[in-house]
Amino acid sequence: MEVGSEEEERQTVVVNKSELEEGNIDEISTASSAPIEREQLGRSKSGLHRCKTAPAMDMAAVLREMQAQAAAVAKDEDEDDDDDDDDDDDELMKKWKPADTVNQAAMLLTVYLILGVVVYYLNRDKFSGVETHPVVDALYFSIVTMCTIGYGDITPLTPSTKLFACVFVLVGFGFIDILLSGVLSYVLHLQERALLSDIRHPPNLLLFDLHKGRMRIRLKVALALSVVFLCIAVGSLFLFFFERLSFVDSLYLSALSVTTVGYGDRAFSTLSGRLFASIWLLVSTLAVARAFLYLVEARIDKRHRTLAKWVLQRDITPQDLFAANINNNNFIRKSEYVIYKLKEMGKIGEQDVSLICNQFNKLDPNNMGRITLPDLFQNHQ
Repeated sequence: MEVGSEEEERQTVVVNKSELEEGNIDEISTASSAPIEREQLGRSKSGLHRCKTAPAMDMAAVLREMQAQAAAVAKDEDEDDDDDDDDDDDELMKKWKPADTVNQAAMLLTVYLILGVVVYYLNRDKFSGVETHPVVDALYFSIVTMCTIGYGDITPLTPSTKLFACVFVLVGFGFIDILLSGVLSYVLHLQERALLSDIRHPPNLLLFDLHKGRMRIRLKVALALSVVFLCIAVGSLFLFFFERLSFVDSLYLSALSVTTVGYGDRAFSTLSGRLFASIWLLVSTLAVARAFLYLVEARIDKRHRTLAKWVLQRDITPQDLFAANINNNNFIRKSEYVIYKLKEMGKIGEQDVSLICNQFNKLDPNNMGRITLPDLFQNHQ
């Protein structure tokens, strides 16, 4: 009986060993073979060694595994989040829309103008000038003051109204800046959307700069200046037909108003003229400010292109070699040469390089001069 049991146990060991080699570990259920199974598993785990001639691990497979793990973690976190958090994220994304900035600026401007109209209406006897309608005159005075035109046809008389005019024009600068920034951001957002919508189709090279991914600066300046001249033309036609001024006086007053000069010898005197001026002056002031911004941008862009062309065309000198030698050896690497040329072009500064180097050092804790997958795993833990 003992011999028979020993023979059965040997057969069980042989069967368990073959099943272990085939990977069917879960099918082993014999009670007498359980200790032997654990022993065989321990030996198989301890005996696994990578052959020296085996190929290196597949980098793409590792990256796919990392992406799968990250997607699984993100999925688990999304399932744990409440609906309220999603609503908060949506609200946060909506706050970054440029259109919202324009709406907020327009709302603040409306409140600002209403305040100016109310103050003028309650103290209209303390202002001098030709009256047409109290509310229209108040709005006209507020727009002219905020746009810093200063026709002089309506002026404050008492110390209190003069102090109000000082505060009103200073605060008006801030509202003009907010509104202008919002309009510019919205226009740039529309340009970006138009560019991204044409990715599938070849964009017009006359309109867009493919290398910079934006509208050409010369075209932007031309469009801005065309809007300014359009404002001058519209103002001249209105003054000629409705204010009954001569052609020269109409063009004269329109040009001085758009450029916010306002000598004061000519102004809007009718009810319809002041209603038109309340809207036209605000639009034309924003158009002129945007044109000046684009002109400055064009000058800066031209200066950068000239500097870059000079930097790339000039020959490197021994002094440049020593200046570009970051590692303090007898030669410079390609990366050192690129960094030195970018510094000369004004694209980056020493502080930018230091920040990038500090970030690289955080990803390279062993100071090996390179970033490996284990380093990334360690930093993501």
